[in-house]
Amino acid sequence: MSGEQYVEAFKQLSTEVNDAGLMRRRYGFYWSMMLFWALAAVAILVGVAMLGDTWWQMVLAALLGVVMAQLGFLGHEAAHQGMFASRGWNEWTARVLAGLFTGLSYGWWVDKHTRHHANPNKERDDPDAAPGALSFTPEGTDSRRGLAARLAKYQGYYFLPLLLFEGFSLHIDSIRAILFGKNVTHRWTEILFVGVRIIGYLAFLFIVLPPLMAVAFVLVQIAVFGFLLGGAFSPNHIGMPTVPHDVEIDFLRRQVRMSRNVRGGVLVHFLMGGLEYQVEHHLFPMTPRPNLPALRKVVRAHCAANEIPYTETSLIEAFRTILAYLNQVGLKNRDPYTCPLVRQYRG
Repeated sequence: MSGEQYVEAFKQLSTEVNDAGLMRRRYGFYWSMMLFWALAAVAILVGVAMLGDTWWQMVLAALLGVVMAQLGFLGHEAAHQGMFASRGWNEWTARVLAGLFTGLSYGWWVDKHTRHHANPNKERDDPDAAPGALSFTPEGTDSRRGLAARLAKYQGYYFLPLLLFEGFSLHIDSIRAILFGKNVTHRWTEILFVGVRIIGYLAFLFIVLPPLMAVAFVLVQIAVFGFLLGGAFSPNHIGMPTVPHDVEIDFLRRQVRMSRNVRGGVLVHFLMGGLEYQVEHHLFPMTPRPNLPALRKVVRAHCAANEIPYTETSLIEAFRTILAYLNQVGLKNRDPYTCPLVRQYRG
């Protein structure tokens, strides 16, 4: 099939998805989820005040990290216009969930995430593939020098421990963006939301807990929050084929070939907040979470009919691939993970 034929194939898939009603809104699900997790956060904070000076508070800190991750998943879906018919309702719901509940900047995150969706695993264009503490592409490894270059060879081994710091990184990047970033929409609103959340949260903890315990509470909560978010997002693309910045691929194959679904039951669905249906999410990011299982069946059948490889694996196998990939790319070897389409386009 030619590139134009794949464009037509995606149009056919879109028609089938819409005709099946898989894009319809699920208001009851989202209102109940937001209410439940917001009340869960309040209940935990009440429990903190009642429990007092005891290191059992760390259990509540971990539970609050879980709740914050679930609210983060909901904010992600609102940012993708998946909750409501109104763009304004979605944007402000995402802004409130991000700023007032999780303490993150909606504007910073949605800009970064939109660029990722446009070019998943594409060097220089996908911000999630940009080099940082880890190198996700051989190009990123090439830019490292000294100790950083030597450590890259073993980066797969310290990937999971680094996830414990993801929450701290998200908070730091959010604060930097709303204070110093350019063209920040609703900057003062975001400063207010994030400021109230962070300052109010810290003030509450230091009032009801001894200082050392309050610090430990914050560290545990943010570590669990970041580990769960990072653990949910990382299986989706790391270890899937990467694309050089000068290669253009049609939308259908670009989104399917660079994404990985994760099989699992109720526990995996809870831990990943619906992100285990990553192929479907990248093709139809506005799809409400409850509709994703049915959408998966349609997409899988369509990919099989058009001979497009569709990747789905267990969570354990996904992380095995991630760790092996990170070590492999740290050795500057891209061959096992280069998309075959790259060779085709450059042949």
